[in-house]
Amino acid sequence: MSPEFITMLKEAANMFAFLAVELTILFLAISYLVGILQEYITPAKIQSILSSRNGKGYFIAALLGSITPFCSCSTIPFLKGLLRARAGFGPMMVFLFASPLLNPVIIGLFVVTFGVNVAVFYFAIAMSVSVISGYALEKLGFEKYVRKEAYETTESSSGCGTSCGEKAEKVEKTSCCDEKPAPVTSCCDAKPEPVSCCATAEIDLNANGQATMTVKEENRWVRVWRSTWKDFKQVLPYLLLGISVGSFIYGFIPTDLIAKYAGDATWYAIPVAAIIGIPLYIRAEAVIPLSAALVKKGMAMGSVMALIIGSAGASLTEVILLKSLFKNQMIAAFLTVILGMAIAAGFLYTYLFG
Repeated sequence: MSPEFITMLKEAANMFAFLAVELTILFLAISYLVGILQEYITPAKIQSILSSRNGKGYFIAALLGSITPFCSCSTIPFLKGLLRARAGFGPMMVFLFASPLLNPVIIGLFVVTFGVNVAVFYFAIAMSVSVISGYALEKLGFEKYVRKEAYETTESSSGCGTSCGEKAEKVEKTSCCDEKPAPVTSCCDAKPEPVSCCATAEIDLNANGQATMTVKEENRWVRVWRSTWKDFKQVLPYLLLGISVGSFIYGFIPTDLIAKYAGDATWYAIPVAAIIGIPLYIRAEAVIPLSAALVKKGMAMGSVMALIIGSAGASLTEVILLKSLFKNQMIAAFLTVILGMAIAAGFLYTYLFG
């Protein structure tokens, strides 16, 4: 192997090791803190809050969206619950826009990868556009483009979506695990536990040889850690994919090539990045480390901003899922908001900081 190839390979390996360690620690720490927070702010409580139709609902929806670590597709089951709970249309749309864009993991990745200033800019744009768009769509009467069947209530015996200790009767289907009413330790768990998410059961034999079951409450901190570790294992393949691709780009792709087609001088780079982001459907956990490598190689930060918002805010899979809830006019409005947000954020960042 040539000395140049060995040098590029070392650079790629060093970048991979650095990002892998840094982002793993960050993901686990933030996810654990969010898990503790969600012990007190459950999906059932969020539904209850957003069901009230008042002026504060828009900002509350955006704030709640910013503390719920949903990706674009996992927001849809929760959106069904909001529809069936007759939540205000405007706040509901704000939550739909904000939740996948403002979750704490994304903000944390932004801070570590690009710095506090970029993270604050991203947060401000996503928050303000989500609130304004939700308010505008409600005032323009887009609620009429919600399918009638989306409001139909289906009862389920599952306790998913309620906090430990809450009554789990007649809970609406608000998450993907509600398809099967078996009790689970967390939403979408593949393996059901014999008792609730709050306890474990031990079976012993007494002196007469009869089986007795003792239910022991599981420590809250341990339960949240188990859920955090489970979520991390699900996200790990995407995280490693983004780190691997980013490390390869950092080590092997010529800087001049990226700067030529996606640098500050290329006016079309921002809208192209925003459009590419939607069918690309790379989770934010993967696209942010990938973008970090692109920035180091000369890609304009405005284009990176558009790529991240486009990929995190919408996807082809999400659009397909939304077809069961919204008519075409509403889906077109949804995509317009995400693309508009991505392009506007890219050009505004370039104007302010470029």
